[in-house]
Amino acid sequence: MRLFVDNLTNVDFSYLCPQRGLLGETWLAHIELTGTLDEQGMVCDFGIVKKQLRNWLDEELDHRLLVPTQYSGCQIETDNSYHRIQFALHPESTQYGFTDGCSITTRSPHQAITAIPTGRITPQSVALWCEQQLKNAFGPDVAKVALHFTPEDINTPFYHYSHGLKKHAGNCQRIAHGHRSKLLIWKNDQLDNALITQWANTFNDIYLGTEEDATGNHDGHWHFSYQAQQGEFELSLPQNQCYMMATDTTVEFIAQHIATQLKQQDPSASYTVKAFEGIGKGAIASS
Repeated sequence: MRLFVDNLTNVDFSYLCPQRGLLGETWLAHIELTGTLDEQGMVCDFGIVKKQLRNWLDEELDHRLLVPTQYSGCQIETDNSYHRIQFALHPESTQYGFTDGCSITTRSPHQAITAIPTGRITPQSVALWCEQQLKNAFGPDVAKVALHFTPEDINTPFYHYSHGLKKHAGNCQRIAHGHRSKLLIWKNDQLDNALITQWANTFNDIYLGTEEDATGNHDGHWHFSYQAQQGEFELSLPQNQCYMMATDTTVEFIAQHIATQLKQQDPSASYTVKAFEGIGKGAIASS
């Protein structure tokens, strides 16, 4: 007998890719448990399944940086409190303009990083790792745990972005986490697909950096560092994967930034920007 929960929760995170660099992502999580029926006629209580798995995914994947440790260009050094990661990027990835010597490095507290023993981060490789971690989580009546991750079905342009919010009291303070996000823009109360496409392209596969967090811009890389409640965070990545903002990079400021830029380009028009942060939440700004 199999018990399933579709759309159990969603996880927002970033991961490292040799071809695309640092990628913000959002996946919906679906679960199946295979087992025998207990005295209640259940494989497992739905309430227990949902609570336990949501908590586990929040703790182990959500708002973390996922690192494929079996990729040949990945090096990890670990001490008592921090992981330091050096991740080489493929120079042949002309789509993103990576040149020889481009890399991503980060030093972050342990709880900000999830190391996955795979050569590439995919929904399948992450699901397999999760299943291995969870195989004994639900007692003897449950013989198998199966996870399935899917992206949100978005029929308009969207973008992947990563950021870190040092002032946040929760896990948003982690310097490399992110989202896959929808964007809607209205010009003079009319949905403007050209502007949506323009800004989705501008922010696609981007790291949104705050100017005051930048410690340098050299060797073709931006370098960021800040102190937050969970510890010290450092990140460097190629310049062409960064978009700098004068403010923090909350979704509220992102929406306001786009609206302000549009108004500066055409002061005679009115704009409304609906920027999503992952699935089903975000901010609306007008100019």
